[in-house]
Amino acid sequence: MFIPIYDQNPLRSIQFQAVTVSLIAVNIAVFILQVVALPTPVILGFALVPADLLGTGASSALAPAGDIGIPERVTLLSYMFFHGDILHLAGNMLFLWVFGDNVEDALGHFRFLIFYLACGVAGGLAHTFMMPGSEMPLIGASGAVAGVIAAYLMLHPRVRVWVLILRFIPIRITAAFALGAWVLMQFVMALLPQVGPVAWWAHIGGLAAGAVLVVVLRRAGVPLFDRGIA
Repeated sequence: MFIPIYDQNPLRSIQFQAVTVSLIAVNIAVFILQVVALPTPVILGFALVPADLLGTGASSALAPAGDIGIPERVTLLSYMFFHGDILHLAGNMLFLWVFGDNVEDALGHFRFLIFYLACGVAGGLAHTFMMPGSEMPLIGASGAVAGVIAAYLMLHPRVRVWVLILRFIPIRITAAFALGAWVLMQFVMALLPQVGPVAWWAHIGGLAAGAVLVVVLRRAGVPLFDRGIA
């Protein structure tokens, strides 16, 4: 799969992607706090557990109910700021860094923040309703970042993006090809038997929310699909 490293897409309406950088900083700060200060039961208390959110099963043995007293509905927001390991964090933050600035540019700072959080919530809800009996804790910004990817595809499919293939080989391809392949993989993996730690339905929920919300929240006059760009 492609690893994005740079897109040739200058900002048009804002001078600096303040919200994108702030979100990355918060995620990194929370991860450092996880590593140096927070015990596992506290971390898992911020995670989203579908069975607990819906009240359909006993609390997970990994994250007993009432550990830190956070209401389950609040975990729809808190789960997206915690990550399982450094690679989980780095992957999400890399995609957010490369593609978040142009989505923030198209929406504006405040609406981009609302957009990001809403996509994360949508990802958590999609995961919950597709796996209502799951007692496995869900953490990570993947649902929110998937929304950013969908929005970028809706806005700038023709922009050229530098990516790495096979982890080491740089090539320059369109966003439609690079991110379209990523989106397709999410749907394929979601339809396969669920094995492993990746919450594919959270990605799909974020993608769907991002595709819809960018149409509603973008600034007046911002075109979709690179219309008007030679």
